[in-house]
Amino acid sequence: MLDRALTLDELLCFALYSANNAMGRLYRPLLAKHGLTYPQYLVLVALWQQDGRKVGDLGLALTLETNTLTPLLKRMEVAGLLQRHRNPEDERSVIVSLTAKGKALEETAAEISRCIVASAGDDLVELIALKERIQVLAKRLHQAE
Repeated sequence: MLDRALTLDELLCFALYSANNAMGRLYRPLLAKHGLTYPQYLVLVALWQQDGRKVGDLGLALTLETNTLTPLLKRMEVAGLLQRHRNPEDERSVIVSLTAKGKALEETAAEISRCIVASAGDDLVELIALKERIQVLAKRLHQAE
C-alpha cells in the first residue's frame, strides 16, 4: 500500500488525461475541415458501425447520458448529418439514422485514422495492444462505480 500521495508523473489518471488532451488537439484540425467536433465524430463512427440506433443504445455505446447526447444529436440533425424519428414499435424511443451527407463523411474517416496512427507512432500492433489494455481498465473502472 502507498504511504504517500502520488506525484503528477505517477498518477495514471493524469497520464490518461494528458494523452486525451493531446489526442483531442490532433483530432481538432482534422475534424474542423469537415465542420465536426470530436463528440460528433464519435456519433458518426457509432452510426457508421450500426445505423438506425435508438438514442439509448447510442448513449450506451458512447458512454454518454441522454441529456448530453440529445443536444448533440439535435445540432447534428440541423447540420444535415442525421435524422431522428420516433420508433414505430415504441413511441417513447427515438431512432437515429444517418443522412446521405452523414454517410458520405465515412470516406474521410480513413484519412483521419491514418493521420492519428502516424502521429501516434505508426506501430499498429503496439497501438492495438494499448487500446485493448485501456478498454480492460475502463471496464474495471465502470464495474467499480
